[in-house]
Amino acid sequence: MFQLRICGVRSWCRIAAHPACPVHNFRSKSTAASSTVVEPLMHTKGSSQGEDPVNTMPYSGAKRGSFTQVKPLLGNVFTEDGFLQAALRRMVPKEILDKFTPDLVRFGHRVASEIESLGRACEENPPKHQPYDAWGNRVDELITCDAWKRQKQISAEEGIVAIPYERSYGTWSRVYFAAKLLLYAPSSGLYSCPLAMTDGAAKFFQIHDGNWAAQKAKAFPRLTSRDPNTFWTSGQWMTERGGGSDVADGTDTRAIRQADGSYKLYGYKWFSSATDSDMTLTLARIVDESGEFTKGTRGLSMFYLETKGADGKLNGIEIHKLKDKLGTRQLPTAELLLDGAVAHLVSEEGRGVASITPMLTITRIHNSIAAVGGMRRMLHFARDYATKRTAFGKRIIDHPLHIQTLARMEVETRGSILLIMEIARLLGLEENNLATKHDMQMMRILTPITKLYTAKQSISVASEGLESFGGQGYIEDTGLPSRLRDSQVLSIWEGTTNILSLDVLRSITKTKGETLQAFFADIQTRMDNIKTQDQLLITTMKKIHQAKADLMTFVQSASTQEPRFMEVAARDFAYSLARTYIGALLVEHAAWAESSQVDVTVASRWCEKDLCPVTLGSAAGSYKNDGISHDMDMVMDGYVDNKSKL
Repeated sequence: MFQLRICGVRSWCRIAAHPACPVHNFRSKSTAASSTVVEPLMHTKGSSQGEDPVNTMPYSGAKRGSFTQVKPLLGNVFTEDGFLQAALRRMVPKEILDKFTPDLVRFGHRVASEIESLGRACEENPPKHQPYDAWGNRVDELITCDAWKRQKQISAEEGIVAIPYERSYGTWSRVYFAAKLLLYAPSSGLYSCPLAMTDGAAKFFQIHDGNWAAQKAKAFPRLTSRDPNTFWTSGQWMTERGGGSDVADGTDTRAIRQADGSYKLYGYKWFSSATDSDMTLTLARIVDESGEFTKGTRGLSMFYLETKGADGKLNGIEIHKLKDKLGTRQLPTAELLLDGAVAHLVSEEGRGVASITPMLTITRIHNSIAAVGGMRRMLHFARDYATKRTAFGKRIIDHPLHIQTLARMEVETRGSILLIMEIARLLGLEENNLATKHDMQMMRILTPITKLYTAKQSISVASEGLESFGGQGYIEDTGLPSRLRDSQVLSIWEGTTNILSLDVLRSITKTKGETLQAFFADIQTRMDNIKTQDQLLITTMKKIHQAKADLMTFVQSASTQEPRFMEVAARDFAYSLARTYIGALLVEHAAWAESSQVDVTVASRWCEKDLCPVTLGSAAGSYKNDGISHDMDMVMDGYVDNKSKL
């Protein structure tokens, strides 16, 4: 092999040797512009004159050189999250926090040492559907990996669902639960999804009583059990081919009453997550003796069904196919045919949609915690990697631009942590019958705000996080890309951003503005209670006051606009509420006696962004009829409505 320098350019080439001679390596050396001298390569350290020079080359044969990437490592996910610990210290009474902190410390280690690898195994071994056995019998076997089954055992042992129902810590049980789920969700291999629906089902049975006492007595203890041998998970099979959030017009499943008081369900469930669950709650329309049923919302009732019968076979359920999804591949999601599935009515007839509301609150809060957990986990990995990876002569954490990028991700994550902890605190008050009217109004408006905002930010942080690993962030077997794919579902499940933005408006109109009044009063109270001499914090507080004033002015102005005005403004309005409220929470935390200058900086950085984007949109006329018309013109420019397009 030769290395030639010709016109200042080096290149390698190999020449065939005489059969009696070995191949030799040479380095060329130019002695004049028009001549090239070839000299033997120097031997590497430790080689001998008699050693084959080819074998001493760093990239010859199977050798790949000495450079390798350093894998980021995960430490104790609780003890290495200083902000989460501080937030808990500020919120939770010391005598309560001292009781459950040791469990969070222990669990933080278990996540890093055991659960994280199980979550990765779930991604690498996704579920499979075997419709028939070798003899042609329909079996519809759903095959999940051992790691997925182990996640079920662990989640039961750790009481992820049980904690808030045991109420060992009173109103703070939900905060404890939220902290533990925050640690668990990003390592759960998406087992956090069936846990969300299980929590929702447990909540349903806890607050609803009726002629379904037998079903409640059987299901509730299993849904909230810490014993892996008795623990059940639940699905929520609501979506059908008509699909999406419009269950009123999209649900076509029929329920036929049987002589023993049970029902048989016939329908097609289009998107059924946690297909391997032990039970499910689902919507259907009751058919009367004449074959008639009621359309719309008033025709929907809630049913409980166990997915398998006493013989271990599926309960009138046929798995049509598993969904091929962008992400969440660990989670079995299927299209299901209900062909006489035995079920029991667990709501008043026609009150199925109303029964969903408490479950939606729970699953949306789970969604939010999972989103923030994903943000924090990406930062844990990115931070560790930045201390090990070198580029341009130094560690990448020592490059100011890189650390600035991570710091911006950190600000988003800290704000979101405070938001989910606040909604968990409110839920704990409600579940212990200690919530005031103000608390209930805040939970009603904050739940959709929290879900929509954290979901969108988790996608942003996941994407930015992948960049922090360079090319490795794009390589599947690092396990990093799946974190971005999985985050995308969070803005779709349990209501898209637009649906939730409209739900924010619904919370305001249905309470005749009381939820919004409570929102503004809450911010004002938090700011009034702050006593500080820190000039940066004082300046930041002024920005919160200004954003609140701008929001109030916008609402007053919107009341005089055409009916569609607020609908079009809903998304920007929801974002403005979220950013302003998170800003208030960060300022409050920064004013805490045990806070640091870093906390003040975080609050200040948060408020550097546009806290109230809806005022800019309003000033630009974006929400008026002309703005709507311009939107349509832009989107449809050049579009031809053909049934078939080449």
